[in-house]
Amino acid sequence: MIVEEYGRRQMLGGAAALMMTALSARVSAREPERRIAFSNPHNGERYDACYFSGGRYREAGLAELNHAMRDWRTGEVRHMDPRLLDLLVKVRDRLDVPARKHLRLISGYRCPRTNRALHARSNGVASKSQHLLGKASDIAIPGVALRNLHKAAISLRGGGVGYYPHDGFVHVDTGRVRQWG
Repeated sequence: MIVEEYGRRQMLGGAAALMMTALSARVSAREPERRIAFSNPHNGERYDACYFSGGRYREAGLAELNHAMRDWRTGEVRHMDPRLLDLLVKVRDRLDVPARKHLRLISGYRCPRTNRALHARSNGVASKSQHLLGKASDIAIPGVALRNLHKAAISLRGGGVGYYPHDGFVHVDTGRVRQWG
């Protein structure tokens, strides 16, 4: 009797797990697409890519955004943290900015050589920057006050937020939650 009861519970537990998996797959398939558009003032390039749809990340969209967020000084590309893209979309949405509006991408990935050079020139550049890991970007949004962009990024508590009003950008990363500037 005890063995039968255990077997029945195992079977019911397995059936419940299957139902939950199927349900979550249907729910995630209905999630709205996520897309982001960037313009790079350093090289004049513009990108607009859907990187998430049908409940999953899209390799082609991620690859396009990895290229867009490359170290524009050296051309080196790195796999960018998809959570960073999601965080940037949340910031944009918090500000009611249309999905197709281009965020001004001041900096995305930075290779070690670029980061060392910038760190040597400025104490505002961390030697172990999240940019090196593909987890950070410096952005501005045309038509949105920098202080509002800064407040929106802080309110999401998605990682680090730096405020650089004299340089015209806000730093957003997916590291630990902190703020400066």
